[in-house]
Amino acid sequence: MSKIKAALKNGKAYIPFITCGDPDLETTEAAVIEAENNGAALVILGIPFSDPTAEAPVIQASNIRALRGGVKTADILSLVKKLRAKTSIPIVFFAYANVVFSYGSEKFISACGEAGVDGLFVEDLPFEEKEEFLPFCQKYGVDLISAVAPTSGDRIPVIAENAEGFLFVSADIGETDRKILHSGIEETVCTARKYTDIPCVVAGQSLSNMNSERLTEISDGVVVDSAIVERLESYGKNAPKEIGLFIKELSALH
Repeated sequence: MSKIKAALKNGKAYIPFITCGDPDLETTEAAVIEAENNGAALVILGIPFSDPTAEAPVIQASNIRALRGGVKTADILSLVKKLRAKTSIPIVFFAYANVVFSYGSEKFISACGEAGVDGLFVEDLPFEEKEEFLPFCQKYGVDLISAVAPTSGDRIPVIAENAEGFLFVSADIGETDRKILHSGIEETVCTARKYTDIPCVVAGQSLSNMNSERLTEISDGVVVDSAIVERLESYGKNAPKEIGLFIKELSALH
């Protein structure tokens, strides 16, 4: 069993998304530690990209702040090595394909394995093109995370059958239970579970305390992204403490 799958085996997990280097890598390091200490099952670290068009505006802005601060991919890999001396929480990188290609696919993924990265999700990598990275991920012990959405339709079974670590269930999450129930998330998770025992994790925009309980009932975990990044923007270097308190607040719902 992979470290990621083991971390999510009990379900109802809250998974913070943290943009690396916003406002600096010292803050990123402290935020990961606070997240672990306050109940996060694993953490997703976003590697800043100059054109993160698939992300919510708040996350796009976070990427730009980090890049303006001078953060480099090599610095982020060094950060993970540093974290591994202090933490055991599973770490998943969130990246765009161009970041991996520009670093060198095998070089990047081997560096991930050496640093202690447990999984890699490439936002703009179609499932049908995963062979670009999969052999390297298998060689260096990094789970290549796949995603499905309510619009994936007949592709859900084959994606689920080949999933590693956890399966992203991607959707634009609304602010009420009614919207969640009608968004197709629940049906997508149920379909995926017919074909895999890999944990299903819901990821989307506009997560609120009000709907997070319902989402953890439907799935094995919820990615907390915009709410975390908003705290990085608002509190800057003081954000780690606020992130820890927020994760603790969410965990107390169960």
